Amino acid sequence: MVLGSMAPRRRWLLLGLTALAIVALVVAGAVVVTRLTGDSTPDRSAPAGSPSAPPAGTPSPSPTGPPPGAGITGPLNLLLVGVDTRVSVPGWEPHADAVLVLHVPKGLGRAYLFSLPRDLLVDIPAFPKADYAGGKTKLTHAMSYGSRVPGKPKQPSTAQGYELLRSTVSGYTGLRIDAGAVLTFTGFDRLVTALGGVDVYIDQRVASMHRRPDGKYRESVPGGYTGPQMVYEKGERHLNGWQALDYARQRYITGGDYARQRHQQQLIRALTRKILDEGLARQPERVDQVVAALGDTLIYAGGRRIVDLAYALSNVPEDRFVLVGLPGSGVGKGSAYRGEQLTSVGKKFITELRAGRADAYLSANPTLRVKT
Repeated sequence: MVLGSMAPRRRWLLLGLTALAIVALVVAGAVVVTRLTGDSTPDRSAPAGSPSAPPAGTPSPSPTGPPPGAGITGPLNLLLVGVDTRVSVPGWEPHADAVLVLHVPKGLGRAYLFSLPRDLLVDIPAFPKADYAGGKTKLTHAMSYGSRVPGKPKQPSTAQGYELLRSTVSGYTGLRIDAGAVLTFTGFDRLVTALGGVDVYIDQRVASMHRRPDGKYRESVPGGYTGPQMVYEKGERHLNGWQALDYARQRYITGGDYARQRHQQQLIRALTRKILDEGLARQPERVDQVVAALGDTLIYAGGRRIVDLAYALSNVPEDRFVLVGLPGSGVGKGSAYRGEQLTSVGKKFITELRAGRADAYLSANPTLRVKT
């Protein structure tokens, strides 16, 4: 049985667990997995890294056999992509507005989450599926260029776009991407709302370009927006779904896109704490509510069964979930802006991460750790 023929509730339970797995380190995994293992459907998941064939059902383990994911020892690299709100516009090519990589070293004892700037200048490889010849441009475009379906200009494929983005991120970082997910901004709003909001420390004053204090969108005018602005003041705040999404989107602030990356990571960490504090893993009905809220706003892209990833990652201690901010700078001549590049300190972190020396490097460069 393939995913498309599974009951809708079961299908979205699988997909929703992927979102929770990557956004919140599968803290809800163990109990959800227990429920899933009652499905005796044989596994026919795609080869690792395939974004076009999601995993199928999960077989029931033998009472004396190893648990799902027992053979996964790491390292693992998961790619989480946030797609811009205009993806709902017919024919609009998706852009990767948030690109996050979760690296879990061998032994699965800790995890590192870092972001790559959307405007990072990278070499995007040729991609025959989309008739793309390759080139050096902004990372965000890998998703849009890869989404183009020859002969169907008004029907871009987000899953296909992810495939090119995954190859681009892998080429830049030198990390093999094992699985990932594409979550629309609407999906992020729904996820936070389904969890009852999220508590986060806002580390700087942020005025919204897009929303009014009542949550309605500001009026668009030539050159920007007009009208009252929602403002997120510094300090501990409780954000509902639209507020969390709006806060995570703002990049025309002090620190620019690097501050936005930091805020996105802090929100992910806050979601993790929310799930842990509520004991979501012990409340199957709440998991169902969260999963149902996601609907079609998430695309799973990977080869390992979600049940295996859940078991493998659910034991990563929360205090060993490290947020890393990679510094960068603009590239261009004069006023001709081309994009962003990581500084030598930022880029070397990825090198040290691959070599298994991330902790030592972070000790020598403590400013790279994102405070939560």
